[in-house]
Amino acid sequence: MRLSSRFVLDSLFLPAAAWVVVASLKWSAGTAHWTAFGVSVGIAVLAAASAALSRRAGRKAGHGVVSLFALWSLIAALVFSGPVLTWLMFADAVAVGVLALADLTAHEAGTEKAVRRLVVHEGAQEVPADTAGRRVAA
Repeated sequence: MRLSSRFVLDSLFLPAAAWVVVASLKWSAGTAHWTAFGVSVGIAVLAAASAALSRRAGRKAGHGVVSLFALWSLIAALVFSGPVLTWLMFADAVAVGVLALADLTAHEAGTEKAVRRLVVHEGAQEVPADTAGRRVAA
């Protein structure tokens, strides 16, 4: 079984966003500023690359929106300063985290739907299977 790159990226975006949330409220403004900038660059590049290289519309949309919010966070980190920057970093990181969680949820819901449609073939007879792969009485 292969691990989905969409799952991996969304799972990576969540702790990265959480890291910026904590940094924006606990660290000094200068340290938090450059941390938010670096994390936003990483998220924006990975999400944009994933959206550009994907063939599926759901993944394109999900990672495209995450990339746009990370790009805005990157720009905000360069343009604003002081308390405005602190709260923008906080809000942007929360937004990126929520969007990554929403995309992860959409991915998992689609995967669960596909798993529920699995059919076990035994000889010429098709036997429906539950999510654990066991045969179900028809």
